[in-house]
Amino acid sequence: MIISPQILFNILIAIIILNFFKDSILDYLNSKYFDNEIPDIISDIYDKEKYLKSQEYKKTQYKFNRISSIYSLLILLFFFYFDGFLILDNYCRSLFDSELIISLSFFGIIYFGNDLLSIPFSIYHTFIIEEKFGFNKTTKKTYIIDKLKSWLLTILFGGGILSFIIFQFESIGQNFWIVAWIFISVLTLLINGLYAQIIVPLFNKQTKLEDGELKSEIEKYSKKVGFNLSNIFVIDGSKRSTKANAYFSGFGKQKRVTLYDTLINKLTKNQIVAVIAHEIGHYKKNHIIFNFLFSIIQSGIMLYILSLLIYMPIFSEALNIENHSFHIALITFSILYTPISEMSSLIFNLFSRKFEYEADEYADKTFDGKYLIEALKVLTKDSLSNLTPHPKYVWWHYSHPTLLERINQLR
Repeated sequence: MIISPQILFNILIAIIILNFFKDSILDYLNSKYFDNEIPDIISDIYDKEKYLKSQEYKKTQYKFNRISSIYSLLILLFFFYFDGFLILDNYCRSLFDSELIISLSFFGIIYFGNDLLSIPFSIYHTFIIEEKFGFNKTTKKTYIIDKLKSWLLTILFGGGILSFIIFQFESIGQNFWIVAWIFISVLTLLINGLYAQIIVPLFNKQTKLEDGELKSEIEKYSKKVGFNLSNIFVIDGSKRSTKANAYFSGFGKQKRVTLYDTLINKLTKNQIVAVIAHEIGHYKKNHIIFNFLFSIIQSGIMLYILSLLIYMPIFSEALNIENHSFHIALITFSILYTPISEMSSLIFNLFSRKFEYEADEYADKTFDGKYLIEALKVLTKDSLSNLTPHPKYVWWHYSHPTLLERINQLR
């Protein structure tokens, strides 16, 4: 059976709409659980007033996400049905002759156009919703500077990666995916290893944790479990939000733990060490390596399938464009690849939830699980997290088990 451009176009629209309805149904099911009674084992997290506030926060987020997702869908469908890609392609070709520059300008306009259209929603979420519930600490100046810096990073990294892939596509031909895969893999490794040294300083101030009881306890624990940890930093997370976090980054001698200042202010010494024990558990159980390899394999599969389909003229014809090109074919491919991407995300989340249990178990065995439970409860309370998510929503979207599941497993 030979697929016509019109059939392929209808397939693209079907994928977009079905994916939208899938997310909408899951969101709706989850919203039906917002008012469920909190299980006894975690009933101490919220008092009545705090619980009502958490419910209002969840419902507000749900309504906001529903409106923003419909808005995004309508813009995308408008582009498909009114030859938006054809108009943009013709415009870029009127400005440049080089296929490389045409492709870069095409994606650049789409990226910045989409980002500009989403700014009103981003502003409303940050300065209205997050402000209303006491989370936002971002000033208008910080918001603007962050946006400009993120655009610059997108131009440098996104534009650089895309330029390299297009150049290989034009120079090597169908085997371009091999060189592109190696390039992306090496770049991913470098970014993961040097993230704290290169990316983070552009947005946040990092300072070494001062000498004191907390630092001594962290170093004492890391020495006990044979984990060399000399780099402990504090980041000014309170610059943007009251929400707390902590993370590990880097490899070998470059690895470090970064604590948000909000985390230090909210948790006790033992609770913080328990959180770090959990993160060290990820390293000890080789979860970091698995996640990296999974990402590399996933990108390799995607690039290989792309190399098999990218030369098919129908990929451009489906969007009513006669001049077949890399950037148009990539738009079509990205939609067609959505079901595969969704399945790979499901698999990743399954493993990720399993790894969270293992890291929790490691923290329990090497430190004390009760302090981790206490920390999880405090962080959940302060972020007004959903304590009663729908099981299907968890199965599809959650990379971490629910708080109830983690506490039951620890106990």
